[in-house]
Amino acid sequence: MSDQLVQIGGHGRGFGATTRADNWWIGPTLTFLGLSAFIVYASWAGMQGAYYWADPYLSPMYAPLLFVDPSAPGSAPLDHAWFGEFPSWWYALDGVLPGLPKRALTTPAALILIFPAAFRLTCYYYRKAYYRAFALTPPACAVQGIREGKYRGETHLLLFQNLHRYALYFALVFIVILAYDALVSFFKDGQFGIGVGSIVQTINAILLAGYTFGCHSLRHLIGGRKNWMTCDGGKASTHHRLWLGCSRLNGKHMLWAWLSLFWVGFTDFYIRMVSMGVITDLNTWD
Repeated sequence: MSDQLVQIGGHGRGFGATTRADNWWIGPTLTFLGLSAFIVYASWAGMQGAYYWADPYLSPMYAPLLFVDPSAPGSAPLDHAWFGEFPSWWYALDGVLPGLPKRALTTPAALILIFPAAFRLTCYYYRKAYYRAFALTPPACAVQGIREGKYRGETHLLLFQNLHRYALYFALVFIVILAYDALVSFFKDGQFGIGVGSIVQTINAILLAGYTFGCHSLRHLIGGRKNWMTCDGGKASTHHRLWLGCSRLNGKHMLWAWLSLFWVGFTDFYIRMVSMGVITDLNTWD
């Protein structure tokens, strides 16, 4: 019997072999393009170290703002940083790695992006997404990928994926920080108001909260360790209601993942354009 006739899990032998008649490659291709576009933009935006602040808006890619470089255009005021200006010795890092922009290592984003990046990278949904789109193992259901044989990835080479449950704790802290930034965006010079940027930042915090609170690890943390949840008088306990709420968000985890990913990039882009004077923020203050 030829290899072409050997059916294993709905596909024949050889890369891309399958009995599927639909355009199965569209999904992995769109995922590849979407994730690649965000990675390129986020890397570029994070290394700029400039135009991330447009009073009272702060780009989520730079929050929390630990240190600032006051000489950078479009940077936040010094009193907005948790620890003030970068230490003098930190500026010596500029130019250490060839090919990077001037402020690539003295940008505030360089100090904090590792935490949301680690949470996204190890997310159960994103693992499936980039395994299929980038590693092509497998590129789609019932389609033969590049790898054949016994799968041992997450027990050997990709063992770091188990850090997801710990990255979750940092992600929860970031939700509080971004929610605070969204609240602060409604106040300028002590005066309450509403701007397009305020709405953009608020939506960003909501979408990220929906993505984070629907996390598989959080769902397990809330209820996965228990065999049953007690009820009082026929009513679900608070613990059970929290688990149900997390489960509902988890059912749309892919949607929350993509919406929040897009909106983080859009929020940074919007604030960057306002900071650069390319567009004017419509608000009640001016």
